[in-house]
Amino acid sequence: MTRVCLIGKPESTLRYELLSRETSREALATYDLERPFENSLAVRTVSVGAAVSLLNDLDWYLTRFVDEALVQEPSVSDEEWLSRSLAEQLRNGDVDPETTAEYCKVYGLVADDPESEAEAAAGPESASGGSARSDSEAASSGADAAGNHDGNRRRPRLVEPLYVRRTDGELPTYDLRDVDETLVVRLTEEEYSP
Repeated sequence: MTRVCLIGKPESTLRYELLSRETSREALATYDLERPFENSLAVRTVSVGAAVSLLNDLDWYLTRFVDEALVQEPSVSDEEWLSRSLAEQLRNGDVDPETTAEYCKVYGLVADDPESEAEAAAGPESASGGSARSDSEAASSGADAAGNHDGNRRRPRLVEPLYVRRTDGELPTYDLRDVDETLVVRLTEEEYSP
């Protein structure tokens, strides 16, 4: 199954923004929603074509509320993600899966203190008129990817991307800060900016 993961802009609460609007809520209604990272939403689709179609259906919302739209295609990699643009090129047959690995963006993943997460989450909600977001977020949290029902479980947060080029099959080490893990996103040559 191909995964789609949307990473929200810092000033928006992504799950609320997508599920509080009829068109995006209907586009997502047939999927099991997951939250693998802080301020994210992920779903599983049947193919890279279905993933790109979903992203196209949500384009208006992606422009306003999403920092990153990622696609993970098992025929390319089980661990690395593709940018939306690279996924579109793959779907259209413009690139071969084995030629997608050269240009990458590596994010650090950090787990923050739960209190600072709660404070960060309260900021935009308070500014926009009270508890509607937090109630909506809590009501729609459900199980995460591992089947946990703990809505307060800490999720990793993506931090400072490092743009790298794979050399001899190896990626340079992420060195912008100390991180718990990393997330690799494959890019098109046009998206790559060292």
